[in-house]
Amino acid sequence: MSTIKDELVAELERRVGDKILERTNADLLEKLIRNADSDNEAMMIAELGTTYKRTGLHFDKRLEKMTSDIRYFRKNEKLSFHTDDAKPTHKLIIGDNYEALQNLLIQYKGKVSVIYIDPPYGKDSMGEFAQTNYENAITRDNLLSMLYPRLMLAKQLLSDSGVIFCSIDDKNQAYVKCLFDEVFGEGNFISCVSWLRNYASANDSKRFASVVDYLLVYGKTRNYTRNLLPRTDKQNQLYKYDSLDGKGKWRPDNLSVRTYSANYDYSIINPNTGEAYNPPKGRCWMTNKETVERWINEGRVFFGQDKKGAPQLKRYLNEVQKGVVPTTFWSYEECGHNDEARRELKEIFSNPPFDSPKPIRLLLQILKIASNPDSIILDFFAGSGTTGHAVLDLNEKDGGNRQFILCQLNEKTDTTPNGIAYDVTSKRLKRVMTGECYDGTKDFDWIKKNKPYGGNLDVYEIASVANFESTEGKTPFDVVDETLYGQDKFKTLREKIEWVCKNFSNTQKTLKE
Repeated sequence: MSTIKDELVAELERRVGDKILERTNADLLEKLIRNADSDNEAMMIAELGTTYKRTGLHFDKRLEKMTSDIRYFRKNEKLSFHTDDAKPTHKLIIGDNYEALQNLLIQYKGKVSVIYIDPPYGKDSMGEFAQTNYENAITRDNLLSMLYPRLMLAKQLLSDSGVIFCSIDDKNQAYVKCLFDEVFGEGNFISCVSWLRNYASANDSKRFASVVDYLLVYGKTRNYTRNLLPRTDKQNQLYKYDSLDGKGKWRPDNLSVRTYSANYDYSIINPNTGEAYNPPKGRCWMTNKETVERWINEGRVFFGQDKKGAPQLKRYLNEVQKGVVPTTFWSYEECGHNDEARRELKEIFSNPPFDSPKPIRLLLQILKIASNPDSIILDFFAGSGTTGHAVLDLNEKDGGNRQFILCQLNEKTDTTPNGIAYDVTSKRLKRVMTGECYDGTKDFDWIKKNKPYGGNLDVYEIASVANFESTEGKTPFDVVDETLYGQDKFKTLREKIEWVCKNFSNTQKTLKE
Protein backbone atom coordinates (compact mmCIF):
# COMPACT_ATOMS: atom_id res chain seq x y z
CA MET A 1 0.00 0.00 0.00
CA SER A 2 1.36 3.40 -0.95
CA THR A 3 2.63 5.95 1.57
CA ILE A 4 2.48 9.73 1.49
CA LYS A 5 6.03 9.76 0.15
CA ASP A 6 4.97 7.37 -2.64
CA GLU A 7 2.09 9.68 -3.56
CA LEU A 8 4.37 12.72 -3.61
CA VAL A 9 6.78 10.91 -5.92
CA ALA A 10 3.86 9.88 -8.15
CA GLU A 11 2.79 13.53 -8.31
CA LEU A 12 6.32 14.46 -9.45
CA GLU A 13 6.00 11.91 -12.25
CA ARG A 14 2.70 13.44 -13.31
CA ARG A 15 4.34 16.85 -13.45
CA VAL A 16 7.14 15.43 -15.60
CA GLY A 17 4.56 13.91 -17.91
CA ASP A 18 2.76 17.25 -18.14
CA LYS A 19 6.12 18.91 -18.98
CA ILE A 20 5.91 21.07 -15.88
CA LEU A 21 8.99 19.60 -14.21
CA GLU A 22 12.33 18.55 -15.68
CA ARG A 23 13.31 14.90 -15.28
CA THR A 24 16.62 15.72 -13.58
CA ASN A 25 14.84 17.94 -11.03
CA ALA A 26 12.25 15.24 -10.41
CA ASP A 27 14.94 12.62 -9.75
CA LEU A 28 16.68 14.90 -7.25
CA LEU A 29 13.43 15.75 -5.50
CA GLU A 30 12.54 12.06 -5.25
CA LYS A 31 15.81 11.37 -3.43
CA LEU A 32 15.16 14.22 -1.03
CA ILE A 33 11.58 13.08 -0.42
CA ARG A 34 12.63 9.49 0.25
CA ASN A 35 15.22 10.69 2.77
CA ALA A 36 12.96 13.22 4.50
CA ASP A 37 12.68 12.81 8.26
CA SER A 38 8.91 13.22 8.29
CA ASP A 39 5.92 13.26 5.96
CA ASN A 40 5.48 16.96 6.67
CA GLU A 41 9.03 17.69 5.54
CA ALA A 42 8.52 15.50 2.45
CA MET A 43 5.45 17.54 1.48
CA MET A 44 7.47 20.75 1.64
CA ILE A 45 10.31 19.25 -0.43
CA ALA A 46 7.82 18.24 -3.12
CA GLU A 47 7.02 21.91 -3.65
CA LEU A 48 10.63 22.75 -4.53
CA GLY A 49 12.07 22.85 -8.02
CA THR A 50 8.96 24.20 -9.72
CA THR A 51 6.83 27.33 -9.61
CA TYR A 52 3.84 25.33 -10.79
CA LYS A 53 0.56 25.90 -8.98
CA ARG A 54 -2.84 24.56 -9.90
CA THR A 55 -5.17 27.16 -11.32
CA GLY A 56 -6.64 29.32 -8.57
CA LEU A 57 -4.48 27.94 -5.79
CA HIS A 58 -1.55 29.74 -4.24
CA PHE A 59 -0.78 29.90 -0.58
CA ASP A 60 2.28 30.08 1.63
CA LYS A 61 2.72 26.60 3.08
CA ARG A 62 4.02 26.52 6.65
CA LEU A 63 5.57 23.64 8.54
CA GLU A 64 3.86 22.29 11.63
CA LYS A 65 5.62 23.02 14.90
CA MET A 66 8.12 20.23 15.35
CA THR A 67 9.13 17.98 18.24
CA SER A 68 11.65 15.19 18.58
CA ASP A 69 9.34 13.13 20.79
CA ILE A 70 7.27 10.16 19.69
CA ARG A 71 3.55 10.82 20.01
CA TYR A 72 1.37 7.82 20.80
CA PHE A 73 -2.09 6.82 22.05
CA ARG A 74 -2.61 6.48 25.80
CA LYS A 75 -6.00 5.25 26.95
CA ASN A 76 -8.00 7.42 29.32
CA GLU A 77 -9.61 4.76 31.50
CA LYS A 78 -11.69 7.32 33.38
CA LEU A 79 -13.51 8.56 30.27
CA SER A 80 -13.72 5.20 28.45
CA PHE A 81 -16.68 2.89 29.02
CA HIS A 82 -18.10 -0.42 27.75
CA THR A 83 -21.77 -1.33 28.00
CA ASP A 84 -22.40 -3.98 25.33
CA ASP A 85 -19.84 -6.36 23.80
CA ALA A 86 -22.24 -7.04 20.92
CA LYS A 87 -22.03 -3.42 19.76
CA PRO A 88 -19.11 -1.61 18.08
CA THR A 89 -16.37 0.06 20.09
CA HIS A 90 -16.02 3.66 18.98
CA LYS A 91 -13.03 5.92 19.52
CA LEU A 92 -12.54 9.49 20.71
CA ILE A 93 -8.98 10.79 20.40
CA ILE A 94 -8.11 13.90 22.39
CA GLY A 95 -5.21 15.94 21.05
CA ASP A 96 -3.76 17.47 17.89
CA ASN A 97 -5.52 15.82 14.95
CA TYR A 98 -2.27 15.84 12.94
CA GLU A 99 -0.72 13.48 15.47
CA ALA A 100 -3.97 11.54 15.81
CA LEU A 101 -4.11 10.92 12.05
CA GLN A 102 -0.50 9.75 11.99
CA ASN A 103 -1.23 7.24 14.74
CA LEU A 104 -4.46 6.09 13.10
CA LEU A 105 -2.51 5.13 9.97
CA ILE A 106 -0.93 2.27 11.92
CA GLN A 107 -4.27 0.45 12.21
CA TYR A 108 -6.68 2.09 9.79
CA LYS A 109 -4.71 2.83 6.64
CA GLY A 110 -7.01 2.25 3.67
CA LYS A 111 -9.92 1.17 5.91
CA VAL A 112 -12.01 4.31 6.43
CA SER A 113 -15.16 4.52 4.31
CA VAL A 114 -16.36 8.04 5.09
CA ILE A 115 -14.64 11.16 6.39
CA TYR A 116 -16.60 14.23 7.42
CA ILE A 117 -14.87 17.41 8.58
CA ASP A 118 -16.08 20.84 9.57
CA PRO A 119 -12.78 22.74 9.88
CA PRO A 120 -12.57 25.91 11.97
CA TYR A 121 -12.32 29.06 9.88
CA GLY A 122 -11.45 32.45 11.28
CA LYS A 123 -9.91 33.71 14.48
CA ASP A 124 -12.99 33.30 16.62
CA SER A 125 -13.45 29.62 15.83
CA MET A 126 -9.79 28.61 15.81
CA GLY A 127 -9.31 29.48 19.49
CA GLU A 128 -6.24 28.26 21.30
CA PHE A 129 -5.39 25.96 18.40
CA ALA A 130 -4.60 28.98 16.24
CA GLN A 131 -2.63 30.69 18.97
CA THR A 132 -0.60 27.55 19.65
CA ASN A 133 0.14 26.46 16.11
CA TYR A 134 -0.13 29.60 14.01
CA GLU A 135 0.83 32.38 16.42
CA ASN A 136 -2.72 33.70 16.18
CA ALA A 137 -2.06 34.94 12.65
CA ILE A 138 -5.38 33.85 11.23
CA THR A 139 -4.89 34.28 7.52
CA ARG A 140 -6.16 32.10 4.72
CA ASP A 141 -2.59 30.93 4.07
CA ASN A 142 -2.39 29.60 7.61
CA LEU A 143 -5.73 27.85 7.39
CA LEU A 144 -4.90 26.18 4.08
CA SER A 145 -1.49 25.26 5.47
CA MET A 146 -3.18 23.69 8.47
CA LEU A 147 -5.51 21.64 6.25
CA TYR A 148 -2.99 20.51 3.63
CA PRO A 149 -0.92 17.98 5.63
CA ARG A 150 -4.03 16.71 7.43
CA LEU A 151 -5.79 16.04 4.14
CA MET A 152 -2.73 14.20 2.89
CA LEU A 153 -2.88 11.92 5.93
CA ALA A 154 -6.66 11.57 5.67
CA LYS A 155 -6.35 10.45 2.06
CA GLN A 156 -4.12 7.60 3.22
CA LEU A 157 -6.78 6.49 5.68
CA LEU A 158 -9.55 6.35 3.08
CA SER A 159 -10.30 3.08 1.32
CA ASP A 160 -10.12 3.11 -2.48
CA SER A 161 -13.91 3.44 -2.55
CA GLY A 162 -13.94 5.97 0.29
CA VAL A 163 -15.29 9.50 0.22
CA ILE A 164 -14.67 12.73 2.14
CA PHE A 165 -17.21 15.50 2.88
CA CYS A 166 -16.01 18.94 3.98
CA SER A 167 -18.34 21.62 5.33
CA ILE A 168 -17.30 25.11 4.25
CA ASP A 169 -18.77 28.61 4.16
CA ASP A 170 -19.18 30.82 1.11
CA LYS A 171 -16.08 32.93 1.91
CA ASN A 172 -13.68 30.00 1.83
CA GLN A 173 -15.35 27.53 -0.49
CA ALA A 174 -13.42 28.48 -3.65
CA TYR A 175 -10.03 28.33 -1.94
CA VAL A 176 -10.66 25.09 -0.10
CA LYS A 177 -11.98 23.44 -3.27
CA CYS A 178 -8.69 24.27 -5.00
CA LEU A 179 -6.86 22.66 -2.09
CA PHE A 180 -8.98 19.52 -2.38
CA ASP A 181 -8.27 19.46 -6.13
CA GLU A 182 -4.58 19.55 -5.24
CA VAL A 183 -4.77 16.70 -2.72
CA PHE A 184 -7.45 14.41 -4.19
CA GLY A 185 -7.27 15.39 -7.86
CA GLU A 186 -9.87 17.25 -9.91
CA GLY A 187 -10.95 13.95 -11.47
CA ASN A 188 -12.12 12.71 -8.07
CA PHE A 189 -14.38 15.69 -7.42
CA ILE A 190 -17.92 14.38 -6.90
CA SER A 191 -20.07 17.35 -5.96
CA CYS A 192 -20.43 20.68 -4.23
CA VAL A 193 -23.67 20.49 -2.26
CA SER A 194 -25.53 23.60 -1.11
CA TRP A 195 -27.14 23.17 2.31
CA LEU A 196 -29.81 25.69 3.29
CA ARG A 197 -28.76 26.07 6.93
CA ASN A 198 -31.29 28.78 7.95
CA TYR A 199 -35.04 28.71 7.64
CA ALA A 200 -35.23 32.51 7.93
CA SER A 201 -32.88 35.10 6.48
CA ALA A 202 -31.52 38.11 8.37
CA ASN A 203 -33.46 41.19 7.31
CA ASP A 204 -30.85 43.51 8.80
CA SER A 205 -28.10 42.40 6.38
CA LYS A 206 -26.68 45.37 4.46
CA ARG A 207 -25.75 43.27 1.43
CA PHE A 208 -26.97 39.71 0.97
CA ALA A 209 -28.23 37.46 3.73
CA SER A 210 -26.04 34.34 3.92
CA VAL A 211 -28.26 31.28 4.34
CA VAL A 212 -26.25 28.54 2.60
CA ASP A 213 -23.19 26.51 3.52
CA TYR A 214 -21.44 24.09 1.21
CA LEU A 215 -20.29 20.49 1.32
CA LEU A 216 -17.33 19.61 -0.88
CA VAL A 217 -17.43 15.91 -1.78
CA TYR A 218 -14.40 14.01 -3.13
CA GLY A 219 -13.62 10.35 -3.63
CA LYS A 220 -10.18 8.91 -3.04
CA THR A 221 -10.47 7.25 -6.44
CA ARG A 222 -13.21 6.90 -9.01
CA ASN A 223 -14.34 3.67 -7.36
CA TYR A 224 -16.75 5.52 -5.08
CA THR A 225 -20.43 4.65 -5.60
CA ARG A 226 -23.10 6.59 -3.74
CA ASN A 227 -26.18 5.06 -2.16
CA LEU A 228 -29.70 6.10 -2.99
CA LEU A 229 -31.59 8.08 -0.39
CA PRO A 230 -34.76 6.50 1.00
CA ARG A 231 -37.95 7.63 -0.68
CA THR A 232 -40.08 9.95 1.42
CA ASP A 233 -43.83 9.82 1.98
CA LYS A 234 -44.07 13.15 0.16
CA GLN A 235 -42.43 11.66 -2.93
CA ASN A 236 -44.61 8.56 -2.84
CA GLN A 237 -47.76 10.67 -2.54
CA LEU A 238 -47.18 11.89 -6.09
CA TYR A 239 -48.33 8.43 -7.19
CA LYS A 240 -51.97 9.04 -6.35
CA TYR A 241 -53.87 7.37 -9.20
CA ASP A 242 -54.99 3.75 -9.28
CA SER A 243 -56.58 2.20 -12.38
CA LEU A 244 -57.64 -0.88 -10.38
CA ASP A 245 -55.79 -3.06 -12.87
CA GLY A 246 -53.62 -4.77 -10.28
CA LYS A 247 -50.54 -2.71 -11.13
CA GLY A 248 -50.82 -0.37 -8.17
CA LYS A 249 -50.60 3.40 -7.91
CA TRP A 250 -49.13 5.56 -10.64
CA ARG A 251 -48.54 9.15 -11.71
CA PRO A 252 -48.75 10.69 -15.21
CA ASP A 253 -45.45 11.61 -16.88
CA ASN A 254 -44.49 13.50 -20.03
CA LEU A 255 -44.03 11.27 -23.07
CA SER A 256 -41.89 13.82 -24.93
CA VAL A 257 -38.19 14.60 -24.47
CA ARG A 258 -35.93 17.50 -25.46
CA THR A 259 -33.27 15.45 -27.24
CA TYR A 260 -34.74 15.49 -30.74
CA SER A 261 -34.59 12.49 -33.06
CA ALA A 262 -36.48 12.33 -36.38
CA ASN A 263 -37.12 8.60 -35.80
CA TYR A 264 -39.16 9.50 -32.73
CA ASP A 265 -41.13 12.31 -34.39
CA TYR A 266 -44.47 10.80 -35.33
CA SER A 267 -48.18 11.06 -34.48
CA ILE A 268 -49.81 9.22 -31.58
CA ILE A 269 -53.48 8.37 -32.19
CA ASN A 270 -55.90 8.52 -29.29
CA PRO A 271 -57.87 5.25 -29.71
CA ASN A 272 -60.87 6.76 -27.97
CA THR A 273 -61.29 9.77 -30.28
CA GLY A 274 -59.09 9.06 -33.30
CA GLU A 275 -57.34 12.40 -32.76
CA ALA A 276 -53.63 12.58 -33.68
CA TYR A 277 -51.06 14.15 -31.31
CA ASN A 278 -47.60 15.28 -32.38
CA PRO A 279 -44.76 16.08 -29.97
CA PRO A 280 -44.29 19.77 -29.05
CA LYS A 281 -42.09 21.81 -31.37
CA GLY A 282 -38.41 21.02 -30.94
CA ARG A 283 -39.15 17.81 -29.02
CA CYS A 284 -39.89 14.19 -29.89
CA TRP A 285 -41.47 11.19 -28.20
CA MET A 286 -39.28 9.24 -25.76
CA THR A 287 -39.32 6.01 -27.78
CA ASN A 288 -40.31 4.54 -31.14
CA LYS A 289 -43.82 4.20 -32.49
CA GLU A 290 -44.04 0.42 -32.02
CA THR A 291 -43.26 0.69 -28.29
CA VAL A 292 -45.84 3.45 -27.73
CA GLU A 293 -48.51 1.40 -29.55
CA ARG A 294 -47.70 -1.57 -27.30
CA TRP A 295 -48.00 0.67 -24.23
CA ILE A 296 -51.43 1.87 -25.46
CA ASN A 297 -52.62 -1.74 -25.83
CA GLU A 298 -51.31 -2.52 -22.32
CA GLY A 299 -53.13 0.48 -20.84
CA ARG A 300 -49.89 2.27 -19.93
CA VAL A 301 -50.73 5.47 -21.83
CA PHE A 302 -53.11 7.90 -20.14
CA PHE A 303 -55.34 10.17 -22.24
CA GLY A 304 -56.89 12.14 -19.40
CA GLN A 305 -59.76 11.39 -17.05
CA ASP A 306 -62.25 11.86 -19.88
CA LYS A 307 -60.05 9.79 -22.26
CA LYS A 308 -60.01 12.69 -24.73
CA GLY A 309 -56.72 14.38 -23.83
CA ALA A 310 -53.09 14.31 -24.97
CA PRO A 311 -51.08 11.13 -24.25
CA GLN A 312 -49.11 10.73 -21.01
CA LEU A 313 -47.14 7.78 -19.68
CA LYS A 314 -48.23 5.98 -16.52
CA ARG A 315 -45.28 5.75 -14.08
CA TYR A 316 -46.03 3.00 -11.55
CA LEU A 317 -44.71 3.33 -8.00
CA ASN A 318 -43.74 -0.35 -7.82
CA GLU A 319 -41.47 0.10 -10.86
CA VAL A 320 -39.40 3.05 -9.65
CA GLN A 321 -36.08 2.36 -7.95
CA LYS A 322 -36.18 1.85 -4.22
CA GLY A 323 -34.55 5.19 -3.51
CA VAL A 324 -33.83 8.60 -5.00
CA VAL A 325 -30.59 10.01 -6.37
CA PRO A 326 -29.12 12.71 -4.08
CA THR A 327 -29.21 16.23 -5.48
CA THR A 328 -26.80 19.12 -5.00
CA PHE A 329 -29.31 21.15 -2.97
CA TRP A 330 -30.27 20.05 0.53
CA SER A 331 -33.06 21.97 2.22
CA TYR A 332 -33.48 22.42 5.95
CA GLU A 333 -36.71 20.37 5.71
CA GLU A 334 -34.70 17.25 4.94
CA CYS A 335 -31.34 18.02 6.61
CA GLY A 336 -32.11 20.34 9.50
CA HIS A 337 -30.90 23.86 10.23
CA ASN A 338 -28.74 25.74 12.70
CA ASP A 339 -31.51 26.41 15.21
CA GLU A 340 -32.40 22.73 15.22
CA ALA A 341 -28.76 21.87 15.96
CA ARG A 342 -28.65 24.30 18.87
CA ARG A 343 -31.87 22.81 20.29
CA GLU A 344 -30.40 19.31 20.01
CA LEU A 345 -27.33 20.35 21.93
CA LYS A 346 -29.42 22.18 24.55
CA GLU A 347 -31.25 18.93 25.30
CA ILE A 348 -27.88 17.43 26.25
CA PHE A 349 -26.32 20.51 27.87
CA SER A 350 -28.52 23.07 29.58
CA ASN A 351 -26.12 25.82 28.51
CA PRO A 352 -24.78 24.77 25.09
CA PRO A 353 -21.12 25.79 24.73
CA PHE A 354 -21.29 25.84 20.91
CA ASP A 355 -22.93 28.58 18.85
CA SER A 356 -23.02 26.77 15.50
CA PRO A 357 -23.11 22.96 15.78
CA LYS A 358 -24.33 20.93 12.83
CA PRO A 359 -27.75 19.22 13.02
CA ILE A 360 -27.86 15.45 13.35
CA ARG A 361 -30.05 15.19 10.24
CA LEU A 362 -27.31 16.74 8.09
CA LEU A 363 -24.87 14.03 9.16
CA LEU A 364 -27.54 11.35 8.74
CA GLN A 365 -28.00 12.47 5.14
CA ILE A 366 -24.27 12.11 4.53
CA LEU A 367 -24.12 8.69 6.19
CA LYS A 368 -27.13 7.38 4.26
CA ILE A 369 -25.52 8.43 0.98
CA ALA A 370 -21.96 7.35 1.67
CA SER A 371 -21.81 4.58 4.30
CA ASN A 372 -22.66 0.91 4.57
CA PRO A 373 -23.77 -0.87 7.76
CA ASP A 374 -20.18 -1.86 8.65
CA SER A 375 -18.40 1.34 7.60
CA ILE A 376 -15.75 3.17 9.60
CA ILE A 377 -16.53 6.89 9.88
CA LEU A 378 -13.87 9.48 10.72
CA ASP A 379 -14.27 13.10 11.83
CA PHE A 380 -11.00 14.78 12.81
CA PHE A 381 -12.60 18.14 13.67
CA ALA A 382 -15.20 16.56 15.94
CA GLY A 383 -16.34 19.64 17.86
CA SER A 384 -19.45 18.78 19.86
CA GLY A 385 -19.50 15.21 18.52
CA THR A 386 -22.46 15.43 16.13
CA THR A 387 -20.88 12.93 13.73
CA GLY A 388 -20.63 10.33 16.47
CA HIS A 389 -24.21 11.02 17.57
CA ALA A 390 -25.43 10.55 13.99
CA VAL A 391 -23.56 7.24 13.60
CA LEU A 392 -25.18 5.94 16.79
CA ASP A 393 -28.61 7.07 15.61
CA LEU A 394 -28.33 5.46 12.17
CA ASN A 395 -27.03 2.20 13.67
CA GLU A 396 -30.07 2.18 15.94
CA LYS A 397 -32.43 2.77 13.01
CA ASP A 398 -31.06 0.26 10.51
CA GLY A 399 -29.27 -2.26 12.74
CA GLY A 400 -25.86 -1.29 11.40
CA ASN A 401 -22.47 -1.72 13.06
CA ARG A 402 -20.79 1.45 11.87
CA GLN A 403 -17.83 2.58 13.95
CA PHE A 404 -16.94 6.23 14.47
CA ILE A 405 -13.52 7.69 15.18
CA LEU A 406 -13.56 11.28 16.43
CA CYS A 407 -10.54 13.53 16.96
CA GLN A 408 -10.75 16.77 18.93
CA LEU A 409 -8.12 19.11 20.31
CA ASN A 410 -8.87 19.96 23.94
CA GLU A 411 -9.09 23.72 23.39
CA LYS A 412 -10.01 25.74 26.45
CA THR A 413 -12.53 28.54 26.04
CA ASP A 414 -14.63 30.72 28.34
CA THR A 415 -17.45 28.17 28.15
CA THR A 416 -15.22 25.08 28.26
CA PRO A 417 -12.68 25.71 31.06
CA ASN A 418 -11.51 22.07 31.02
CA GLY A 419 -11.33 21.96 27.23
CA ILE A 420 -13.81 21.15 24.47
CA ALA A 421 -13.00 17.44 24.37
CA TYR A 422 -13.47 17.04 28.14
CA ASP A 423 -16.42 19.38 28.64
CA VAL A 424 -18.39 18.73 25.45
CA THR A 425 -17.36 15.93 23.09
CA SER A 426 -16.81 13.16 25.63
CA LYS A 427 -19.74 14.22 27.80
CA ARG A 428 -22.17 14.26 24.89
CA LEU A 429 -21.16 10.75 23.84
CA LYS A 430 -21.35 9.47 27.42
CA ARG A 431 -24.85 10.88 27.91
CA VAL A 432 -26.44 9.63 24.67
CA MET A 433 -24.74 6.21 24.84
CA THR A 434 -25.33 5.38 28.52
CA GLY A 435 -28.16 7.71 29.50
CA GLU A 436 -26.19 9.30 32.31
CA CYS A 437 -23.37 11.75 32.99
CA TYR A 438 -19.92 10.68 34.10
CA ASP A 439 -20.91 11.39 37.72
CA GLY A 440 -23.94 9.09 37.38
CA THR A 441 -26.56 11.85 37.33
CA LYS A 442 -29.28 12.11 34.70
CA ASP A 443 -30.14 15.81 34.87
CA PHE A 444 -30.43 16.51 31.13
CA ASP A 445 -33.51 16.71 28.93
CA TRP A 446 -32.42 14.32 26.14
CA ILE A 447 -32.83 11.21 28.30
CA LYS A 448 -36.45 12.14 29.03
CA LYS A 449 -37.40 11.67 25.37
CA ASN A 450 -34.86 9.14 24.10
CA LYS A 451 -33.49 5.70 24.88
CA PRO A 452 -29.69 5.48 25.29
CA TYR A 453 -27.95 4.02 22.25
CA GLY A 454 -25.61 1.80 24.26
CA GLY A 455 -22.27 0.67 22.91
CA ASN A 456 -18.67 1.21 23.84
CA LEU A 457 -16.26 4.13 23.75
CA ASP A 458 -12.48 4.06 24.03
CA VAL A 459 -11.01 7.48 24.77
CA TYR A 460 -7.36 7.99 23.87
CA GLU A 461 -5.11 10.96 24.52
CA ILE A 462 -1.96 11.90 22.67
CA ALA A 463 1.03 11.31 24.95
CA SER A 464 4.72 11.77 24.24
CA VAL A 465 7.94 10.00 25.04
CA ALA A 466 11.50 10.76 24.04
CA ASN A 467 12.65 9.09 20.86
CA PHE A 468 15.87 7.51 22.11
CA GLU A 469 16.43 8.61 25.71
CA SER A 470 14.17 7.44 28.50
CA THR A 471 11.47 9.74 29.89
CA GLU A 472 11.17 9.29 33.65
CA GLY A 473 12.78 5.89 33.25
CA LYS A 474 10.43 4.88 30.40
CA THR A 475 11.21 4.27 26.71
CA PRO A 476 8.78 3.95 23.76
CA PHE A 477 8.96 0.17 24.17
CA ASP A 478 7.64 0.50 27.72
CA VAL A 479 4.81 3.00 27.25
CA VAL A 480 3.34 2.30 23.80
CA ASP A 481 0.45 -0.17 24.16
CA GLU A 482 0.16 -2.18 20.96
CA THR A 483 -3.35 -3.38 21.85
CA LEU A 484 -4.65 0.18 21.32
CA TYR A 485 -3.67 -0.23 17.66
CA GLY A 486 -5.54 -3.48 17.03
CA GLN A 487 -2.42 -5.54 17.68
CA ASP A 488 -2.32 -8.57 19.98
CA LYS A 489 0.03 -8.34 22.92
CA PHE A 490 3.54 -9.30 21.87
CA LYS A 491 5.05 -12.36 23.50
CA THR A 492 8.63 -11.15 23.33
CA LEU A 493 10.37 -7.79 23.77
CA ARG A 494 12.10 -8.28 20.41
CA GLU A 495 8.71 -8.38 18.63
CA LYS A 496 7.64 -5.24 20.47
CA ILE A 497 10.82 -3.37 19.54
CA GLU A 498 10.52 -4.34 15.86
CA TRP A 499 6.87 -3.23 15.77
CA VAL A 500 7.53 0.12 17.43
CA CYS A 501 10.52 0.86 15.19
CA LYS A 502 8.53 -0.04 12.09
CA ASN A 503 5.39 1.93 12.88
CA PHE A 504 6.49 4.91 14.89
CA SER A 505 9.14 6.20 12.52
CA ASN A 506 6.17 7.84 10.77
CA THR A 507 4.59 9.26 13.92
CA GLN A 508 7.40 11.68 14.73
CA LYS A 509 7.89 15.33 13.86
CA THR A 510 11.60 15.96 13.52
CA LEU A 511 12.92 19.03 15.32
CA LYS A 512 13.78 21.84 12.91
CA GLU A 513 15.49 24.89 14.33
